[in-house]
Amino acid sequence: MASMKEFRRVADDVRNWGRWGDDDELGTLNFITPDKVAEAASLVKKGTVIPLGGDFGSNGPQGAFQFRPNPTHVMTVDGGDANTLAQYGPQWLRNSVAHQLSEFFVDNPFRFNDDMIVMPLQAATQWDAISHVYYEDKLYNGFPADSVTSFGAFRLGIEKVDVKGITSRGVLLDVVKHRGADVFLEPGNPVTPAELDDIAKAQGVTITPGDIVVVHTGWWTRFLSTGDGAEPGSGLDWTCARWLHDHDVAAVAADNLMVEDPDPANGVEGTFLPMHMICLRDMGLMFGEYWDLTGLAADCAADGVYEFQLIAPPLKVVGAVGAPVSPIAIK
Repeated sequence: MASMKEFRRVADDVRNWGRWGDDDELGTLNFITPDKVAEAASLVKKGTVIPLGGDFGSNGPQGAFQFRPNPTHVMTVDGGDANTLAQYGPQWLRNSVAHQLSEFFVDNPFRFNDDMIVMPLQAATQWDAISHVYYEDKLYNGFPADSVTSFGAFRLGIEKVDVKGITSRGVLLDVVKHRGADVFLEPGNPVTPAELDDIAKAQGVTITPGDIVVVHTGWWTRFLSTGDGAEPGSGLDWTCARWLHDHDVAAVAADNLMVEDPDPANGVEGTFLPMHMICLRDMGLMFGEYWDLTGLAADCAADGVYEFQLIAPPLKVVGAVGAPVSPIAIK
C-alpha cells in the first residue's frame, strides 16, 4: 500500500490544471485533434462494426449496488391501451391524458406504442464525467466542488464533451490474452504500467497522443455467465495514472466496474479509488466503465489488429456527472 505522500507526489506531477486554459472543461479530450479524428477514420479497412455496449435492463450489473439500481423500463402506451381507450375512452374519461389518447385511436387505424425508463445515469455501459470525482473541495482545473449542486454540474457536466464526439483512435490492450487467463483477471493482481507496455509491445501497437485506451480484463464476459455484478476482479493499478499521463491518452475504458483495481491492499492509505481521484480530478481524464469487450477482443486476436476507430458519444444530459453510452469500434 502506498502512502498519501506518494499519492500527492503523483497527483502533483500529472495535474493538468491550466494546461488548456483556466476555463477548460474538456481535460485530456483536448488531445483529440481534427488530425486525430481523421487518423481514426483511416483505420477502417474491412467495414466491421463491433458493438461495445451492454444491455440496459433489469439484469444489469448495477443490481448488486442499492444506490445504483438497474434500469426500470415501463410502457406508457401499448396495444392493450389502444384497444381499451378506443372502445371505452370517450364515454368514461374526461380531462385526462387517457382521454386525449383515446381521441387518437377512435375512428382511424393509427396506433402507437410508447415507453419510458427510470435509471441511474451510470447504470451500465457509461462514461464518468470529470465532475464525477473530487477531493479537498476541488474539481478538475480548480473549479469548486460546490459548482455541482442538486440542479446538476454547472461546471464539467457530461454535455460539455459533445464537441469531441467522443471519437478517436481506440487501442485495445488485452490483459486477459497476455496473461493467458481463461476468462477474467482474478482479484489481487492489478495491471501495472510495465505490463501495459509489455502488452502493447506484444500486440505490435504504439500508444500515441489522443488515443482512447480500452483495457480488456474479462470481467464483463464473466458477469454475463454468472450474473454477479458484485464479483470483484483486477483492474489497473493506481500508478497507471502516470502512464496514461505520459502517453497523453485522451480517455480510458475497461470492461469492469471501476477501471482501476478495487483492492485496498494495492491502493493508497486512507483513500478509496485513488486512480479515480488522480485521473478525473487532477488530470481531467474520463473513465468508461462496464464496456463489453468480448467481441472486440476476439476480432483483434483473429486479425492481429488492435487499433480501430472508436465512436462513443455519451447521452447529452445537461449537468450530469456521468451518462450512458453505446460505443462501437469500426475496423
